[in-house]
Amino acid sequence: MTWLDALILGIIQGLSEYLPISSSGHLEIFKQVLGVTLDPDSSLEFSIVLHVATVLSTIVILWKEFYPLLLSFITVKRDNKFYYVCKILLSCVPVGIVGVFFQKDIEQFFEGNLTVVGVCLIVTAALLCFAYFTRTRQALMNPGRPQGREISWLDALIIGCAQAVAVLPGLSRSGTTIATGILLGDNRERVAQFSFLMVIIPILGKGLLDLKDMLFPDASAAVDPASAIGIVPVAIGFLASFIVGCAACQWMLKIVKKGKLVYFAIYCAAVGILCICW
Repeated sequence: MTWLDALILGIIQGLSEYLPISSSGHLEIFKQVLGVTLDPDSSLEFSIVLHVATVLSTIVILWKEFYPLLLSFITVKRDNKFYYVCKILLSCVPVGIVGVFFQKDIEQFFEGNLTVVGVCLIVTAALLCFAYFTRTRQALMNPGRPQGREISWLDALIIGCAQAVAVLPGLSRSGTTIATGILLGDNRERVAQFSFLMVIIPILGKGLLDLKDMLFPDASAAVDPASAIGIVPVAIGFLASFIVGCAACQWMLKIVKKGKLVYFAIYCAAVGILCICW
């Protein structure tokens, strides 16, 4: 992998992590387009580095919301912020189970399979369309009423299950979780913020596990030097993903507030069909 490949992939990750178009799916697409060949372990490690960068961009952009939540949870104030963090933790349980037992197998099994990516992108498009038209119908039937309620404990668990399913490449994590929250009747802006915050724990946890594997590699696992990633491409990919992620996070919050997710459904459907035809 060259530094230019890493830069492009970092930009793609930064954009697609927040936009409902599937970061894992687009990383696979651009790896194919750029002709990047990595062994499964190196590919997974690079993807985790990019995901950690976008998680850090979430913390930076949502710092005003993140810091009071963290402070309330650490000091156990048992106020609304404390229970909000507890809901986030509850939402992380399903993806934690999938990550511990199935994540690596899923990544390796579907890696390079653009047909699966295409099908999952079309599923993402269908979810976004369904959520958009459902909410639009509710708004027409109840004009003047506030659109959406606060996220309940059950909603948090269901949204967490949606996040666990979205480990499939091409199935957008942000798109799936936000659409699920909207379909449950939650407030759009609230569920977008919840979606961005709930990914922090699993991604950082996976990053720590991946760091352990890199520091203490399996001696029995043979690694092809030609497919290894150098420190410079990793650093460039990380910085690109972080910087672009900061801009994309702010942009996505505005888009969700305006209810314009249907445009991304059209994009996901078009790219999904191209992937299948490829």
